[in-house]
Amino acid sequence: MTTDSTTGSRPRAASAPAGAPAPSGQLTPSGPALTERQEARRRRILAATTRLATRGGFDAVQMREVAESADVALGTLYRYFPSKIHLLVATMQDQLQQLHETLRRRPPTDGDPAARVAQTLMRAFRAMQREPHLADAMVRALTFADRSVSSEVDTVSRLTTAIILDAMGPVTGPAAPGPGVSPAAAPAPTPEQLSAVRVIEHTWHSALITWLSGRASIAQVKIDIETVCRLIGLTFPAHPVSAR
Repeated sequence: MTTDSTTGSRPRAASAPAGAPAPSGQLTPSGPALTERQEARRRRILAATTRLATRGGFDAVQMREVAESADVALGTLYRYFPSKIHLLVATMQDQLQQLHETLRRRPPTDGDPAARVAQTLMRAFRAMQREPHLADAMVRALTFADRSVSSEVDTVSRLTTAIILDAMGPVTGPAAPGPGVSPAAAPAPTPEQLSAVRVIEHTWHSALITWLSGRASIAQVKIDIETVCRLIGLTFPAHPVSAR
């Protein structure tokens, strides 16, 4: 990726080096299954990206530096990730997958689904807070992503939705089980319920952006997330919103 440092304009996707395969040859989990060696190489690339972004943010992630840090050829890197934006969105996906696994091992324990979701999103937010340069790099990549990255962005959105639904638990029935129960045991969410989840997801993303830009405090972020999570009580009638 290249950025106009004088104007701060939207980054442009860098061209792959001469001899690099076209994007149709991209090696990603959405394509054919990776071999063990390919997956190990991909993990090295993502780890190198995380290290660079953690130290210097968005601008520190340059394709050549990533390739050198991951000990792969530059052309090989472009086969896995056609641009810096693809690379950072994949890093966001990887971070969310790790969070999802952690939450499944240690789910929130509050008895109220809305409170469980708020707790979960604040845990995710605090993880971002610990590495602000990395968080900024990933969020900027999501903001800059164009249609060529739509599949990867959709994966990030689906992961966020899954995290919210897992935290919520199966709450559509009159005898909803507690936290930590697989959502597969409950009826599928209705379109209205999924719409509420999307609004929660958008609010969390917006809160992260406003915090990263210095326009919101942690306390305000917490209030916004707890407020939007009350939509769960409106769209999942087994758990009406309590008066406060």
